[in-house]
Amino acid sequence: MKRTAKEPVESCPRCGDAQSRVPARKEYDSRFRVTPEYRESLPDMMGPAGQIQGADVPIQQVGVSNFRLPLRFATKGGAARELGASVTGTVALGAGAKGINMSRIVRTFYAFAEKPFTPELLPRILAAYGKELGSPAARLRVRFSYPILQPALRSGLAGWQFYECAYEAISDNTGRARRLIHFDFVYSSACPCSDELSEHAREGRGIYSIPHSQRSKARVTVEVAEGRRLAIEDLQKLCAKALSTETQVMVKREDEQAFAELNGAYSKFVEDAVRLLHQQFDADKRIADFQIVCAHLESLHSHDAVAVIVKGVPGGFRGDFADFAALIC
Repeated sequence: MKRTAKEPVESCPRCGDAQSRVPARKEYDSRFRVTPEYRESLPDMMGPAGQIQGADVPIQQVGVSNFRLPLRFATKGGAARELGASVTGTVALGAGAKGINMSRIVRTFYAFAEKPFTPELLPRILAAYGKELGSPAARLRVRFSYPILQPALRSGLAGWQFYECAYEAISDNTGRARRLIHFDFVYSSACPCSDELSEHAREGRGIYSIPHSQRSKARVTVEVAEGRRLAIEDLQKLCAKALSTETQVMVKREDEQAFAELNGAYSKFVEDAVRLLHQQFDADKRIADFQIVCAHLESLHSHDAVAVIVKGVPGGFRGDFADFAALIC
């Protein structure tokens, strides 16, 4: 049969002969309904028929990042609070497999979305989508901003302090899952050296001067001990007890004066900050392991002062944190 110039041509997948095909209509059929038979006929490029491009080697993590949804997070008191969350979910992919059906991660996560969210829930989600995708080695992280009402120092006012947090679970090829919590704590650090030099100028020469202090950040990552529970409120209290100079939300003059007194009473170098935090976290039996990173965003220097400390568990967290620029606040 003679082919017209407008007819598209494709090769037969069996014999390679040129064949005519019906031209596609450029329209959306809103009345079309998918039947089970039609769904079964749809091609699956991630299945065994999919052709691997590049090296046929394992992939350590593949999945989806930053899919967003509201979740009900359990609070220390037990009530649930709805917050916006960003979710990253990945699995390991072995050699010989083209890819994964990424929508299964999202669909599996949504099956748990109505439950109050805690670190204890994450291993269950991991197991579910690891089974769905045939990979027990999986990873899940849920990022959110968690509000805690904090009182002012002296005025009796109160304001909402927001803490950047993440719940994370990591499972290996055996399906065993580690539960992690990431928590950012912002505080003020008054320099002890600047404090002493200011006093020296006042006492020796009668010169008034002001010691320098700066906004600082601690980024804490903890592994929750097996069978134990740890809330965001617990982490905030541990950080506040260790450092004493959390930045303030609601401030009147009496609060500002109190904050200046706090900075004078609890001046600290970055080395002091990580050791003070280590002391609190190491003593808490709910915490199996931790990594603590502090950055003092210097008001004297054009650079920052940073420090990293770990609990020191064999095979646990290491002091290899390098992304200090992420601590700028």
